[in-house]
Amino acid sequence: MRLTLLGTGDARQVPVYGCECRACQAARLDPRRRRRPCCAVVEVGDQRWLIDSGLPDLTERFPPRSLSGILQTHYHADHAQGLLHLRWGQGLVIPVHGPADAEGLADLYKHPGILDFSQPFAPFETRALGALSVTALPLLHSKPTLGYLLEGGGRRAAYLTDTVGLPTDTAVYLQRQPLELLILDCSMPPQAQPPRNHNDLNLALQIVEALSPRQAVLTHVGHTLDAWLMQEPRPLPDRVIIARDGLVL
Repeated sequence: MRLTLLGTGDARQVPVYGCECRACQAARLDPRRRRRPCCAVVEVGDQRWLIDSGLPDLTERFPPRSLSGILQTHYHADHAQGLLHLRWGQGLVIPVHGPADAEGLADLYKHPGILDFSQPFAPFETRALGALSVTALPLLHSKPTLGYLLEGGGRRAAYLTDTVGLPTDTAVYLQRQPLELLILDCSMPPQAQPPRNHNDLNLALQIVEALSPRQAVLTHVGHTLDAWLMQEPRPLPDRVIIARDGLVL
């Protein structure tokens, strides 16, 4: 299994428009510090699935029939806006597996074009997608949101964004699944008050400790966390790293 992080930013991305913090200034000078909308590609055998679709240039990145389909975590714009253009293709059908969300995004359900939303996941449902096995994991967010347990090629990885903490059932399920890789939401530096909708660094590290993966990669990173890490360069646990766009795992 190969998992490529195409984007690792939160809804604002990095640099944030109009912001002059250290992280945003650094990202304007060094493209390696930029963060695009949070999404990934997982590849196993002949399967190639996009995880989330917030990038606006999907039709340029992925030639026709180069994707097996899309695993959608939820339908907030920064995770789904790329579908608005992709749907107007022709001559093919792209399955979009995601949570059951009556609202979706904009008019995607009314005018799906080449996108097939007909098979939403049920919580903890497992689907065999060729050589890739995918299990839908409920998360805690402001819209119906799923993470995914990905198994294939003798590997097991969990992709969990967007979330603030984990539902008890999801945490218990993952504690029974020895993880080689955990991709986890971590949008903010440590907060004085409990965070809302997204993990701060403290909460993310608590989840890493509870799930005990071989490696953890923190994603959905906001500019405040990048700036804090530049200001407070504290070492993370040995098995934990901060994601960067383009990282291949």
